[in-house]
Amino acid sequence: MKDFSAEVHGCHAYDATGALTTPVYLSATFRHPAFRESTGYDYGRVANPTRCDFERAIALLERGGRAWALSSGMAAVNLVFALCKVGDHVLLPEDLYGGTVRLANDIYNRYGIDFEYIDMRDTVLVRERMRKETKIVFIETPSNPMMFVTDIRALAETAHAHDALLVVDNTFLSPHFQKPLTLGADIVLESATKYLCGHNDVICGVLAVQDAESELAKEIELLVKSEGPNLSPMDSWLMLRSLKTLGVRVERQAESALTIAQWLRTLPMVTDVYYVGLPDHPQYALQQSQSRGFGAMISFKVKTPEIAQNVLAHLKLIAFAESLGGVESLLTYPIVQTHAEMPKDLIERTGLDDRLLRLSVGLEDVDDLKEDLEQALKKAAQKG
Repeated sequence: MKDFSAEVHGCHAYDATGALTTPVYLSATFRHPAFRESTGYDYGRVANPTRCDFERAIALLERGGRAWALSSGMAAVNLVFALCKVGDHVLLPEDLYGGTVRLANDIYNRYGIDFEYIDMRDTVLVRERMRKETKIVFIETPSNPMMFVTDIRALAETAHAHDALLVVDNTFLSPHFQKPLTLGADIVLESATKYLCGHNDVICGVLAVQDAESELAKEIELLVKSEGPNLSPMDSWLMLRSLKTLGVRVERQAESALTIAQWLRTLPMVTDVYYVGLPDHPQYALQQSQSRGFGAMISFKVKTPEIAQNVLAHLKLIAFAESLGGVESLLTYPIVQTHAEMPKDLIERTGLDDRLLRLSVGLEDVDDLKEDLEQALKKAAQKG
């Protein structure tokens, strides 16, 4: 089944009513027919029919064997780190979401797990930093917020040669544009709050693996059942609703993002534009080889920190807010929002600074978005 059809229909099975949408099963527990008999559903933390339908749809879209619907993107990252034991080594990219860094440095470090941050674009460096203790190679591609692109196939080969797992955070592209499991990744995760939801109204995370019968899947299943980070039935239903328009949303957003990225380069207040769909992006060819789209995330730098900060108060249509991937365009100031807790040395190594802004392009008219950005930048420059 092609993506657009899979997004609309998922794995929905018609019941006796012929309902086009999966019902919301708001039940904490389920009646057993008899002793040692089950309908397949026992307790809501373990399985819920609405959530299971959403999980099957995600597995289908990711081309995986099993998926889990979770309470947030960070719950998905937490499950990945929970696979580690004392003494394990995890390679993380220098440029990644600040919440992942916080979870690694402030929470999991205390359990004796060694996290090392390197430039994942350098596949030779990754091979050099692998150890016998390396459990996980974790990547974001494109990365947040500097839009670095990592070679998924090459790192899968490297990780597997050392009996390690390759984990890919695919939040910026969604399975509509990129399917890391088909490129060799062992685990793909997403903050489904973003593009998979698309309406800025559900906090959700998803995680998927290639083989539903693998030991990896069984270990994740045990963690999910034991820790209980599951998505609620109502939110699962809302996510099923959102999946139906995923393709049309992200295709339109990507089209507008390319137009805006090209236009930003013409503005005198803008010094640098980072968008993986620009042909002169350093990893443009790699991006084309492992995805079928460029997404709608743009980072750009302005001339001074004052302009970057002042522009936020002058937006009219675009919202100054955290998050991304929704139908509404959002402008974020990463150094004090999404990456406020990043260690100084990582910030310096990636190029993230106080002149950088991150734009999530929504579904508004592209000319209206350009007009809003231009007037806000002009006012910010005058004030600065």
